[in-house]
Amino acid sequence: MSTSEELSFGHEDRRRIYEYVERHGAADADEVRDRLRIDPGGFRHHVAILKRDGRLEDEDGSLRVTIDAGAKEEYVTEDLEFHIRPARQEDLGGIVGAIRQVAEEKTYIVAESVADEIDHQDALLRNNELESRMFFVATVGDEVVGWVHLHSPELDKLSHTAELTVGVIEEYRGHDIGSHLLSRGLEWAGSNGYEKVYNSVPSTNEDAITFLEKHGWEIEAVREDHYKLNGDYVDEVMMALEL
Repeated sequence: MSTSEELSFGHEDRRRIYEYVERHGAADADEVRDRLRIDPGGFRHHVAILKRDGRLEDEDGSLRVTIDAGAKEEYVTEDLEFHIRPARQEDLGGIVGAIRQVAEEKTYIVAESVADEIDHQDALLRNNELESRMFFVATVGDEVVGWVHLHSPELDKLSHTAELTVGVIEEYRGHDIGSHLLSRGLEWAGSNGYEKVYNSVPSTNEDAITFLEKHGWEIEAVREDHYKLNGDYVDEVMMALEL
């Protein structure tokens, strides 16, 4: 997890470069240099240091924040081959589409708000002094068919917890994709110092509640009539898992 101390850069231009790339998810190196009005020699020097320190990576001239989240995993069932991997900025549209499809099917309000946020910000991953946000995706071919998302504010009193959402679009359920996504997300959370993950769903989303309970989650509280869906009041079920 990031902290203010970990995000000290030693030079103002270095900080500005990192923050610009982090805010945009990915950015052309020449665009960053021109937008920030940093001389070419100084820019190359600062980018080299950011790359050396493991904060930025450069792929064909496109800069992005480095987040160590492991490699792509391949799974093969009798009738399906899929991969689970860390998400990249280029997956944003596919993730938003998958989340909104699942949210529409099963009324997943928290996940729907995540889709709105990343779509509005036009940036998928975050790693700054205010928040940490990580996504893993399940893909079939080039299509994003599921996701797991973890988000945590960088506040001392909450830095040990992360909100988690997970979902798979309907036509690809029944292949344990959701279980593999959840496992990958929990593995990442545990290795990054989180002690607890939490999630909230409407009580009408019985499939989600059953899925999480099957994987060891517990109901911590129920807020009665917290949602109003299609004119009806619905309870919010607040669930959590200790890591």
